[in-house]
Parts: sequence; structure tokens; C-alpha cells
Amino acid sequence: MTDHRTTVAIIGGGQAGLSASWFLVRDGVDHVVLEAGTLGHEWADTRWDNFTLVTPNWHCRLPGYEYAGPDPDGFMTRDEVVSWLAGYAPTFGPPVREHTKVTSLTQRAGGGFLVEAEGPDGEETWEAEHVVVATGGYHVPVVPSWAPALDPGVDQLHSADYRNASALRPGGVLVVGSGQSGAQIAEDLHLEGRQVHLAIGDAPRVARFHRGRDCMTWLAEMGLYDTPVASYPGGLAAREKTNHYVTGRDGGRDIDLRQFAAEGMRLYGRLASGAGTDLTFAPTLRAALDSADDVYRSICRDIDTHIEAHGLDAPPAAPYAPVWEPDSDPTGLDLAEAGITSIVWAIGYRPDYRWVRVGVFDGTGRPTHTRGVTAVPGLHFLGLPWMHTWGSGRFLGIAADAEHVTDVITGRGGRVIEPAAELARRRSPGPVDAAPAVA
Repeated sequence: MTDHRTTVAIIGGGQAGLSASWFLVRDGVDHVVLEAGTLGHEWADTRWDNFTLVTPNWHCRLPGYEYAGPDPDGFMTRDEVVSWLAGYAPTFGPPVREHTKVTSLTQRAGGGFLVEAEGPDGEETWEAEHVVVATGGYHVPVVPSWAPALDPGVDQLHSADYRNASALRPGGVLVVGSGQSGAQIAEDLHLEGRQVHLAIGDAPRVARFHRGRDCMTWLAEMGLYDTPVASYPGGLAAREKTNHYVTGRDGGRDIDLRQFAAEGMRLYGRLASGAGTDLTFAPTLRAALDSADDVYRSICRDIDTHIEAHGLDAPPAAPYAPVWEPDSDPTGLDLAEAGITSIVWAIGYRPDYRWVRVGVFDGTGRPTHTRGVTAVPGLHFLGLPWMHTWGSGRFLGIAADAEHVTDVITGRGGRVIEPAAELARRRSPGPVDAAPAVA
């Protein structure tokens, strides 16, 4: 066993961990970044082949590093994101130890923490005064407990393992879940000509473009990505919200499940249970579609209000009109009869911090914190969805959160990261350009 000492141990070498390292390198603080795989490997390992960002490229910024390509309002593909992220570490030389999997984090009796890990050369320990857990919040794919009772002749995989339509057996595909991954995977399969069945939940949707600009650019300018989670209606409960579905493919467009249905995709409400080849759905399809459209229209109205309040020059609004209505709320499906050979589960992940043996978790296994700072002195989290703002789990908000956490560690103050709203306003000082038409 190899023993090491450091001031700060950062666990996780994705964009969050590297962002924290950038500030510590800047401030000359001794630290180490412990990464179980390789830097940024999650982007290559858990995204499908045709994956694109749903946020515009100009949102991609990390401390001291931002997107500088030719298409700031476009949407990088998976491989482009991997390449862009790979260029970050060489700009500041973080002290990274790859292929070092942390297996235990405990408090030391004399203060500080003990980190145990499996490294390339065997077991190793690290004594650290501070620890930043930057492993994200998506650890264990969620699959219903009754999934093993389904017909073994039907292949089952999680969205993290989906790569492309041709990797699945011929036949129909049931996608379960209509969040960002589920809706985009259903779109990918649909565009490849597969017969898609989609069980939708309560995920909302958003227009890709409205009044001549990308909606996420409008929302950034309006300050939505800078607003602390506690300031949202319902307060911290906002952390349980599902992100709006939309796509960045082919320059970006709406995902309109009604349009997909008009083109032959089969839609259902929430999947309730199943055994053998029989599935049961809750009669929620019509309500789910209507609710998603209501959110879509509400966001457009908020943007309209912003435009009017600030006297901005923008093209007129183009109201959305539904192109399809369900005849009924289907409550049953026979997989064999429908010719379904594969199921893609896209119903999310649950956190798994069992290796963190420090009492900072709530009853659901999630860390309790205030903007990443826990009640245990020296223990911090970073890169969680909705950790502080809507932007916290995205490239757009990670830098500000990393700056806050490292300021707590070092005692240094003074902001260097611009709020997203300021960045958005500087990008669009003049009249708004026309944007592609949407459904």
C-alpha cells in the first residue's frame, strides 16, 4: 500500500473535478485529482453515436477555457464534445491520477480525511485536509424491479448502453421515459426507420427557437441559469425536476412527440408494470402531452414578456398548434404481438455514495449541502444537477460553482466567472436575427 498526503483530494476527473483543479492550480494549492477511468471518459462511454448537446455551444465554458469554434450557436456532437473537453487539461496541467478508483472516504480522528483507492500499482491511501467529491449524481441506472419478469426473449438495455439503431435486433423498440435521453433516443430510432413505441412520463418540453433566437439563449439572458435553486417555486424541490426535452440534431429543432405519432411512432402513458410479454400503462398519455405543451407555451410567453419589457427587436411569435391528438389512452401492450424485440430504459439514475462513509446524506442517499458545502468541515460536492442553480449540472454553471467551493477551501474571494446572464447579454447587443422555423 502506498501512502500519500495532500491538501485537497478531488475525486472525479470530469468537467467538475477539472474545474475545481483549475482554481487550485491558479492559487498554488497542493492537490490531486483521482479519476477511476480517464479524463472525461463518461462523454465517450455513455452517449449514443448520434448524441448532440441540447445547449448551444457558447454555453460550453470551464474556468479559463471556453468554446472557441466557428459555430457558437450550434450544438456539438458527442465526438466534438469529447475532443473539446480533452483540450482542457493540457491548458493548465492538473495533477491527475487516472485509473485510480476511490473505494472509501472516511474522516480521520485527528482531522481531515482518509481516501482509499485502487490505483494502477495497487492499493493506495491519501490523507487530505479537504475533499471535493466530483463524481456527479448519475451513478446507477434505474430499471424497474419487475423488469426481470419480462419475456427473456426481449432484449433490455439502459440508455447509457444504447449506441445506435443497428446495434439492436431487428424489430420494434420500446423506449421507456421521455426525458432528454428517452426523447432523443426515440428520435434517433425513429429517424433510422425503426418502429418506435414510447412510454412517456411527466417530462416538460421547450421550443428550440422562439422569436429569432434559441430559447436557451433567451433563458440565459433572463437569468434563469443564475437563479439559486432556493429561489424557485417549491425551493429545493426543484432539484427533482426533469429537464425539458429538445434536440440539437441537424442544427437544432423541437422534439414534438405529436409529430412523431403522426408519422407512425406509438405513444403510451406511464409504464406501470409488466410480466412476460404483457405491459400495463397508466392512462396518462393525453394529460402528459398537454402538460408538456403547456410548459412549452409558458416558456414562450415568459420570453415574450422579457422582449416587451426590454424593448428588444425580435420577429413576431409563431404560436404552436398540436398536429396530433390520441384517440384514447392505451393501457395495455403485448410485446410479442407488437413485434417489439428491444426495450430501452431511459428513466434515470440514482446516486450511489456508499463509499463515502461520512454522515452528510439524506434519506434518499443524496448529499445535504449548501452550494456544495456540507456540514462536515472540509467535505464538499461539485457537479450535481441543480446543486445551486439550473446551470449547475451543465457546462454553463460548473465554473461558478467550482469557484465558490474552492473559495471556501482557500478563503480567497473575488469573482472571476461571469454570470450566464451577462455572457448572454454581451453576445446579443443588437437586433435579433431570424431563426429556422419550428414545428
